[in-house]
Amino acid sequence: MAMDAWLSTFSVIAVLVALAATRIAADAILMAAMAFLVVSGVLEPAEALVGFSNTGVMTIAALYVVAAALKETGAVQWVANGLLGHPSSLKKAQLRVMLPASTLSAFMNNTTVVAMFIPALQEWSRKLRLPPSKLLLPLSYTAILGGTCTLIGTSTNLVVDGLLQSEKGVALGMFELAKVGVPLLLVGGTFLMLFADRLLPRREGVIEQLDMAREYSVEFVVDKSGPLTGKTISEAGLRNLQYGYLTDIERDGRLMTAVPPETQLEPGDVLVFIGAPECARELRQVRGVTPANGDIHKLDMANHQRCLVEAVIGPDFTGVGHTVREARVRSRFQAVILSISRQGRRLPGKVGDIRLQVGDTLLMETGQDFVEQYRYRRDFLLVSALNDSTPPSFHKAPLALTVLGLMVGVAGVGLLSIFEAALLAGGGMLMTGCITVSKARRYIDLSVLTVIAASFALGTAMTSSGAAQAIANTVVSDNMSPWLALAVIYLLTTLFTEIITNNAAAVLMFPIAMSVADQLGVSYMPFAIAIMFAASASFMTPLGYQTNLMVYGPGGYRLIDYLRLGAPLSLLIGSTAVGLIPLVWGF
Repeated sequence: MAMDAWLSTFSVIAVLVALAATRIAADAILMAAMAFLVVSGVLEPAEALVGFSNTGVMTIAALYVVAAALKETGAVQWVANGLLGHPSSLKKAQLRVMLPASTLSAFMNNTTVVAMFIPALQEWSRKLRLPPSKLLLPLSYTAILGGTCTLIGTSTNLVVDGLLQSEKGVALGMFELAKVGVPLLLVGGTFLMLFADRLLPRREGVIEQLDMAREYSVEFVVDKSGPLTGKTISEAGLRNLQYGYLTDIERDGRLMTAVPPETQLEPGDVLVFIGAPECARELRQVRGVTPANGDIHKLDMANHQRCLVEAVIGPDFTGVGHTVREARVRSRFQAVILSISRQGRRLPGKVGDIRLQVGDTLLMETGQDFVEQYRYRRDFLLVSALNDSTPPSFHKAPLALTVLGLMVGVAGVGLLSIFEAALLAGGGMLMTGCITVSKARRYIDLSVLTVIAASFALGTAMTSSGAAQAIANTVVSDNMSPWLALAVIYLLTTLFTEIITNNAAAVLMFPIAMSVADQLGVSYMPFAIAIMFAASASFMTPLGYQTNLMVYGPGGYRLIDYLRLGAPLSLLIGSTAVGLIPLVWGF
């Protein structure tokens, strides 16, 4: 190999070692490798930066906005809650989880789908008295498999499609991957239905204990025209909250204590909950109840601009020694106190009548800029926002789903490219108010986009320097069958995916796969498609795919659990994919 080829190979090996063995951020590692290739003369600056203009990378950025709007409007949660229902057995419960998760993951980012399903499944599993460990890992696996069914289901598909467009001038259709993706989903789903219960242990998730947290009492009222009217407490999902519990119901001036789960909710019921601060955040995600504090409706800001904040009163707070009503918190701070905790314990009685003391912790609903505004003021000793506490705009969920459906439809029939459809869908979400510009900007993960775009430089260097061809000559021989070569490429991609990120693995393996196809004199398409599926099919470690890591804590899993269920699933999916891909695309 020439010197440029050796430098390219060294860069790839250094990146693999750094990603697998260090805690340095992946985007920093890939950018350093790109800089090395430019400075050493292997690549021209224009060649190194080609990934930042790739349509696949920009499509992923646009789809971040679409997925964010679906989350902010509660569309995924809305669909999930409607489909989960009340199954009578674990097998039926797993099927109720896998069907909507795989379907939704085919049309939106599977990370968003899993993030929205996790809290719903935690509550659902407690209600059904099922261990969450039996449901959460199958959720992650089916979301991964569902994402392989369409071009937009996972970022890996878009990355490889972008490479095909730039290198070969070929663009895949929206549903072209379904020819293999759907059979793989059926095979993998059947395996999980048959063996997940046997191979996964019964473990409880890592859930914060209430007696270890600050305890509050919060009140929510049942909306008169909301979907909870007429439902029982159990049917409404209010009996087994993750961070609190329902203690009393105030109805027509009468206090009902120790209410049974079959009690029917009526319009205007005031529900009293006791729990950790996250209990209020959890209840803000429930469609059909709103905070009972009347001042909430007097805040001069829209729902999507609000969040929950904890603030510890300092000695310079102007309301010390006065009641909440006298302190005029709403007019002074544009915030409404929902509950007060003193020395870690809730304070009983009406919030407006409580006299404030230094050290009291206030749970407040306020604007999203409150933390920045009062973090360094002496009114409060500590100010902290609760993550994901902004209430969803449920009334816009149908609108967000309509925009998603239109995007899939116009791309599916070929009226627009995936990139154009994604740009229009992202703009549609912004124009209809499903998400604000500021929130959309926060949801775009620049570190992920940087990793993908910078890794293109490594792929370009491997191709232009001849390193990919040299590695291909080592991996395969002239008399090797295309089926065996395809299996080798699939296996290497799978191993890389389990060690480093799935997108980086796809970009690094792409030039090698193209060189293998050229050496054997066969079509490159089966090899490109194999990389798509292999890079996504990460089941054996929690680190190989983000959704696997997301369910690790909530499911109470250990590394051996991923190997026990994921290793046979990987073998099954891999052998099925290698068998099907050449039948569909042909060598």
